[in-house]
Amino acid sequence: QVQLVESGGGLVQPGGSLRLSCAASGSIFSIVAMGWYRQAPGNQRELVGRIPSGGTTTYGDSVKGRFTISRDNAKNTVHLQMNMLKPEDTAVYYCHTDLYTTPGRRVITWGQGTQVTVSS
Repeated sequence: QVQLVESGGGLVQPGGSLRLSCAASGSIFSIVAMGWYRQAPGNQRELVGRIPSGGTTTYGDSVKGRFTISRDNAKNTVHLQMNMLKPEDTAVYYCHTDLYTTPGRRVITWGQGTQVTVSS
């Protein structure tokens, strides 16, 4: 089993910054990718950023140039630095991991979600 613990959500004014973190623990053999998705009321869940263990980091079009995703591989942690926040960034943000718990078992896990509200 894999557990994800998210932190860092909250209320921020437009133009402000927040940093989200997500730590993965449990049976982790190797990580394919870690990332963040978000879902606003009435909308589908959408990609915010995804950082693979090998390959190119990808971002959703609406956050490019404002958000930065990074990983601490030693701690199995992924961070999301969000700058120049806009009201339309308001959503529940979900941590996402794609990893192997054993050499032959690939598992997708979602965090419980953390609320980010951008409002004056």
